[in-house]
Amino acid sequence: MVNIVVLAGGISPERDVSLSSGRMIYQALKKRGHCPILLDVYLGLSTEGGFGAINLDGMQREVEPKGAKGEGITQLFSMDIDWIKGITAVGEENPNLDEIKALRADGERIFFGPHVLELCQASDVVFMALHGESGENGKIQACFDLMGITYTGTDYLSSALAMDKGLAKELFGYHGIPTPPGILLKQGEQVKTKVPFPCIIKANSGGSSVGVRVANNETEYNEALAEAYLYDNEAVIEQFIKGREFSVGVLAGKALPIIEIAPINGFYDYKNKYQPGNAVETCPADLSPAKTAEIKQWAEKVFKVLRLSNYARMDFMMDEQGAVYCLEANTLPGMTATSLLPQEAAAVGIDFPELCEIIINTALEH
Repeated sequence: MVNIVVLAGGISPERDVSLSSGRMIYQALKKRGHCPILLDVYLGLSTEGGFGAINLDGMQREVEPKGAKGEGITQLFSMDIDWIKGITAVGEENPNLDEIKALRADGERIFFGPHVLELCQASDVVFMALHGESGENGKIQACFDLMGITYTGTDYLSSALAMDKGLAKELFGYHGIPTPPGILLKQGEQVKTKVPFPCIIKANSGGSSVGVRVANNETEYNEALAEAYLYDNEAVIEQFIKGREFSVGVLAGKALPIIEIAPINGFYDYKNKYQPGNAVETCPADLSPAKTAEIKQWAEKVFKVLRLSNYARMDFMMDEQGAVYCLEANTLPGMTATSLLPQEAAAVGIDFPELCEIIINTALEH
């Protein structure tokens, strides 16, 4: 039995995906007999009267007072705390981050909400259910390293390397990992090398296909670039690869079965990722043994080149001639009801609660 903070939410465009992941992880850890607390990293845990009365969305929960703050806060792990605000149906629309920020008087001055760091320090391990820049760029991981807090996922350096798509593509090229040709463009910078249409345009530091669009002409290109700059001041513009899309989870350095994603309409964007029924997902993917081994080998090499640990998920395209391209690595992949990594684990007999257990144990052993 382990005391665990499941850290979710935050103020990235992927907030709702994170909340959905957090709920599933929280419920799975409860089933495994652990003592988890589901916590919004930005909103934190409000208290009234010290740690004796915890206000959870207006509902009072009593905690036996112990005098010292540390003892009082540790007792929260024995309570059924699932305290998250602002969750909506994932994939229907982006969360209203201004409304979320307005819930805290100090706004964005301090990223961590009330008592978040105290609870994380009191836990045995923090399960990182965060997605997007504020959870995957390495800043939280670096803070936890300085405070001696154990957490799931990879460390601050590898998080930063994977989050910066432009830098990751440079590393792929240096190490011979095939990736679509493209450029990194800063906002306001003039294009020196034009990527031919159709091309993919995406925010340099983002995930869940938020701010990702296909451009077939100059008008679509300008619209897509403007959208990407809403999320980052840098954008990646790369060759559109027409073909089949695959994803490969890597758990403790070993590739899981490959999953193929075939959107019903368009490409695998934010809506198609998180709305059930919008994509056909096949695991294990229908590939020859040789092609299966090739893609798995590339996934494990990406894991090594980016210095990843614990678990991650790599995304690939295979063109109509059979050439494979790595698109990116996800250091905290989705753990929702429609997410890819849990489906891949299930294909080798690892159910969702067991997958969470493996991730926790790997973090504790690190």
